Amino acid sequence: MIPEEKLNTLVRRSAEIDQLLCEAGVLSDPARLRALNREQHQLMPVVEAFRQWQELSRQIRDDREALDDPELGPLAREELPELETRLERTERALQILLLPADPNDTKNTLLEIRAGTGGEEAALFAGDLFRMYARYAERRGWAVEVMSSSEAAAGGVKELIALISGDRVYSTLKHEGGVHRVQRVPETEAQGRIHTSTATVAVLPEADDVDVQLDDKDLRFDIAASGGPGGQGVNTTNSAVQVTHLPTGIIVKCQDERSQIKNKSRALKILRSRLLDIEQKRQADAIRDERRTMVKAGDRSEKIRTYNFPQNRLTDHRIGLTLYKLDRVIGGELDELLDAVGAWHQAERLKKPDDTLPGSQP
Repeated sequence: MIPEEKLNTLVRRSAEIDQLLCEAGVLSDPARLRALNREQHQLMPVVEAFRQWQELSRQIRDDREALDDPELGPLAREELPELETRLERTERALQILLLPADPNDTKNTLLEIRAGTGGEEAALFAGDLFRMYARYAERRGWAVEVMSSSEAAAGGVKELIALISGDRVYSTLKHEGGVHRVQRVPETEAQGRIHTSTATVAVLPEADDVDVQLDDKDLRFDIAASGGPGGQGVNTTNSAVQVTHLPTGIIVKCQDERSQIKNKSRALKILRSRLLDIEQKRQADAIRDERRTMVKAGDRSEKIRTYNFPQNRLTDHRIGLTLYKLDRVIGGELDELLDAVGAWHQAERLKKPDDTLPGSQP
């Protein structure tokens, strides 16, 4: 059932925003201008789909009224099936667009990848996962900035945190969080046995200062010489910054930059995003009974995916999807996989309709 009255309210709001965007007072206020543009960007797909739905509904009414007409009846009977199919598709698209918008969808993303069980092979797999996401980001025109990394002795990474910036990054990657499992023959395996290793992926929306307020009294900063590869300058400069959030015990260390100021800024950015994630998980726990399926699907302790290299097979265990083109997926061709996972989550959300509409004003 399409809520026409509420949709008409959104159409009126979209028209109102168009007028506001032409006013001098708005044009001279960057913050309000950004907010209105953001709201209009959210409203336009809904408004356009609703107008299409209205036009299709009108055409169907006209054709049904013309069924008994000797001249127009045959043409109407020929057109109706296609129009009804298009209307059904448009209604489903509208239902998806009307799902409550995640306020983080338009944000940039902190991608955290850590080696799990499996020793050096797990670290190599963690590095493979980062390259997979980095190649996908390149295909999408997103920017990737490594904020912090810890390399393993035999290659790969023990832990890596990267900031991915671009159009709707979090919306696209937010379901990637969880345990990723790999099955393959390590290069060091002389007898050709398949080993199983894991890596964990966390996807956090980048937190703005207004999202998470940090009180200086809650922070402890420790400065030390940077370690690891990077040349003499890195190893001898007291540029590494470790920040401890005293209320939660969260510790973030950044040492990739030679500048102490840059490392401090990066550490605070990571800390804010982790604190925002904790708060959002707390809110999710509070409504777990209402959206149990959604919360379970996003639990990072679950194994969400298996990458089987000998069979060139990838399986997403949440949605039961298997693709026999792992070589292409690991090379950054993630669109089919991410679209399928996103569609599954949308279908789950449609089972629990919500009256909240995108862009609606309180």
